[in-house]
Amino acid sequence: MTAEQIYRVTVPDELAGERLDKALASIWPAFSRSRLQGWMRNGALLVDGERPAQRTAVRGGELVELTLTPEPEVSLAPQAISLDVVYEDEDLLVINKPVGLVVHPGAGNPSGTLQNALLHYAPEVESVPRAGLIHRLDKDTSGLLVVARSERAHTALTAAMQARKIEREYCAIVCGVLTAGGRVDAPVGRHPRDRKRMTVRSSARPAVTHYRVIERFRRHTYVRLKLETGRTHQIRVHMQHLNHPLVGDPVYGGRLQLPPGAGESLREALRHFRRQALHARRLALLHPVSGESLSWKAPLPADMQTLLAVLREDAQTHDG
Repeated sequence: MTAEQIYRVTVPDELAGERLDKALASIWPAFSRSRLQGWMRNGALLVDGERPAQRTAVRGGELVELTLTPEPEVSLAPQAISLDVVYEDEDLLVINKPVGLVVHPGAGNPSGTLQNALLHYAPEVESVPRAGLIHRLDKDTSGLLVVARSERAHTALTAAMQARKIEREYCAIVCGVLTAGGRVDAPVGRHPRDRKRMTVRSSARPAVTHYRVIERFRRHTYVRLKLETGRTHQIRVHMQHLNHPLVGDPVYGGRLQLPPGAGESLREALRHFRRQALHARRLALLHPVSGESLSWKAPLPADMQTLLAVLREDAQTHDG
């Protein structure tokens, strides 16, 4: 986009009763509902001169104005970065992302990202929005990501993600001992003072995480988590909200927790685990073209396996 663009449209009477984002997606099929929702939130989209609520139903006859301002162009160059490709066909790629690999270029990370690697490995993704990426993982979260290699796959997978039909399961090591599994239903949004952090706040977007205990230790718990929604930092924020932050989390983790009488090996393992202990373990979806049911699993990375082994050793040493 090289100059400010303004789109104006009057909502047709035949769309009366439809939710605003759905009505506009039918008027402007080039824009996805998720993009339209984002413009509603940031004030780029006005209805009769006012910012609308996302769930507003249209009456017909409203004047909708969308103002799109130029975005800074980021030059994305293909880079020969090694990828762990779990699955691929002409429409899909499933990648097992390592710890430390940034997904999208941005401030401080103009290159060396997963997007740069994808442009080298599968040049056709240059014509697909966001180089085919449907969702993201934080830099220091490992595990499975799905990539669309074609426009048809991107459209179908984006719709499936919005409809919560893509299953994403994670494993994490958290501080404290959880007595049972449960469900966190707490809206997650940008922190009002620290823009680099997310937080639970009533005015934010809905967020739901399910968790289940796999294994308990003296002061830590190994858990399995499933995302019902996909907000930024959702698992990390939700577990902190439960007062069970992820081990090693540099943003939401809080103070180091050591069991009483912990041996040197456990002390060292916990002190030197300096990234959130979170891994995207399983991904399941319907193939966007064939409709086939597919699922993949990625083994825990070595650092999490080592930490679990030390936690087990500590628990056995102090058993009884």
